[in-house]
Amino acid sequence: MSTEPRKRIAIESATDLLTAEPPRAQTGRRPGALTGGIVLVFLRALGGPLWILGFLTEWPGLRDDFDLDSESAAVVLGIVVGGVALWALVLLCFAFGLVRGSNTARMLTQFWAAISITAAAITYFSTSESITVRATLLTLALDILILLALSSRNARSWTRGRSRRWIAFSSAAPRRTPHH
Repeated sequence: MSTEPRKRIAIESATDLLTAEPPRAQTGRRPGALTGGIVLVFLRALGGPLWILGFLTEWPGLRDDFDLDSESAAVVLGIVVGGVALWALVLLCFAFGLVRGSNTARMLTQFWAAISITAAAITYFSTSESITVRATLLTLALDILILLALSSRNARSWTRGRSRRWIAFSSAAPRRTPHH
């Protein structure tokens, strides 16, 4: 039986967190936390088109509230819908990177989730806007769960091992030099 704890304690010293872990043997099986994180990222990406549908139903009222002419309304609608669609596409790219075992995709997804959580907190504390189930609560909950799943030791170790194997494989492959 191993003396290493399965879960992290609530308070760890910085030196323990920054110490490099020895590489673990790759079993080939994706850890459950990583699989759950991938599913959550796909669900978060699916939220983009669903949000666009909800926004389009509210758009006529919003357009009237902001007193936008038809040309300005088309530009604003294009920017909002295009931005959300682009972000959903980026999330899908992150999810496919996670499926392939990319540590870079794991880190970028965590960074994005942290930024999203921070933005929601800043909006909540700096304005009188409340967190509602329709607007913020579901996305905020998914972001927190994504962050928790992808920051697990098993997910980190597995993706780092996959990335190291990929780097070793690509650097060991014979290089073709053009014949002149």
